[in-house]
Parts: sequence; structure tokens; C-alpha cells
Amino acid sequence: MSESRLERALTAEEIETFRRDGVVMLPAMFSTDWIDVLGDGLAAHLQAPTERARIWDRDEQGRTMFWDSMAWHDVEQYQRFVHESPAAELAGRLLDSQRVHFYFDAVFVRSHGSQFATPWHQDEPYWSVSGHDTCTIWMPLVAVHAANALAFVPGSHLGAQVFDQPDFGELNPDAKDNVDRSDFSAIAEAAIPDIAADPDRYRVVSWDMVPGDCVVFNSRILHGGSGQLPEDRELRVFTSKWLGDDVRIAFRDVGMDPDFSDMMRAHGLASGDRPGTDLLPEIWAAS
Repeated sequence: MSESRLERALTAEEIETFRRDGVVMLPAMFSTDWIDVLGDGLAAHLQAPTERARIWDRDEQGRTMFWDSMAWHDVEQYQRFVHESPAAELAGRLLDSQRVHFYFDAVFVRSHGSQFATPWHQDEPYWSVSGHDTCTIWMPLVAVHAANALAFVPGSHLGAQVFDQPDFGELNPDAKDNVDRSDFSAIAEAAIPDIAADPDRYRVVSWDMVPGDCVVFNSRILHGGSGQLPEDRELRVFTSKWLGDDVRIAFRDVGMDPDFSDMMRAHGLASGDRPGTDLLPEIWAAS
């Protein structure tokens, strides 16, 4: 086995928390050097967004929430992070997977005082892949209070229920063309409950975090709520998505967001295939 790149060893309790709750906050998991790399990458990225970039929210005061994904092919610092940082090993050890493929990056940048809150949802039902062995590493590049950080419903990753999830394509105040859309109404078994109205009932968790901390969460967990910032705070978040052993390509009739199906087909990938090629590269193996 190659030498571990982890900044520190995971504890047995952290691994158990992730598998039981579907989410764990890991303090001091990335060095200042990696935060600086991502900060430099985000600065370059914001100067040259991808065609997928868009504003999710713009209020009357001009405060915005910017989102973009799959920029790592163009941003050298993101490429370094994907291939050289501890992230892939971290995902593999938490997922208990033998091999880990990188899926995509996404950034979320809220300007100072932005009041936009992320709708509650699950990630994996929107994706062009299917499987339980998936996770996101959520990394704030600035300090964030628990009240403004992403929040989670522990244990909700274990359910098989299909929710009528929000269409994030509606978050498009600039009326940008060709935005990815989704519609779960034809297959939904229930609406997502009003988690924000009674967070204690759903045991909602979030954390105060500083750069170097991260939250790792299973991509089927219910999460949302990040935002509603004080006037003197902004929020800059880099996320990376990782695929473990049971994941297969899945082109979904309900729509995919972000929809990478055309890119996948161009790389020779079809529904039912294992991830692979330089689009979804294997980054870490257990041995």
C-alpha cells in the first residue's frame, strides 16, 4: 500500500459516525498549503467560469450566490488537488471502497450578507451515476458559523424513499439558456419534509468550521440550509465528489443536474458501466 497522504489519521469514531449518520465533520483534515492552492484556483476560476456556471440567486441589494462545476479540467490548482491531495484517500477510507474515482468539483460562492439558503435535497438522485458508495467533501475556504454552514439530517442516507426534489434549474435569475433541469414528480413517493420548520425533530446537524476542516457526506443524505450570512461574512466553498465500489453510470429519465451524460458518451461511457477514462479517473486504490 502506498504511503498515506492524510494530514492525520481518521479515528474509529469518525469512521463509525460517517457510516451510521452519513455525515462527519473532520477538523484539521487539510493543510494550509492545500487551502492556499484551492484559494488560488478559485480566484482563477472566477475569472474564467465554465459554460455551466450561473448565478443561483441575486437579491435587490445585488448580493449573489455563484455556482459552477467540472472546472478541474481547466484549473491547474484543482487538478493538483484532485490528484495529489488527501481527498481521494479520505473518501476511500470512509466509504470502505477498494478503488475511488473522481467525479466532479463544484464551487459555491456567496457574497457578503447573502440571504440565499440552499434548498433541502439529496445529491445522488440528480447525478449521471448511481450507487450508495458516493460522497462529497465540503471544504469552506473561509471561516463559517454552524448557523450558516451546510446542515444535514443524520441517517437519511439509508432510506430508499424517492422524494419530489427541487428543480435547481429554477435558480436562474439571469434566465441563462440551456440550464440543466430535473423533474422527480413522476417517480416521487413523498415530498421532502419541512426540515427547517422543526430541525430538532430531524436532529439536524451543522458545525462551526475554519479552513482546513471539512464535512464529508454520503450523497444520499438530506442536506441544505447553508447561507443567510451576516452582512460582514461571505462564504466560499470548494466541494469534490468521489465514487466508490458500487457506483455505475446511470443516465436518468428525470433529468440530471449537473448533466454530464454527453461528456460521458463522448468518452465511451454508457449506463451500467463502471466509472473510468480521463473524465472520471481512478485516483486512489486500497492496495
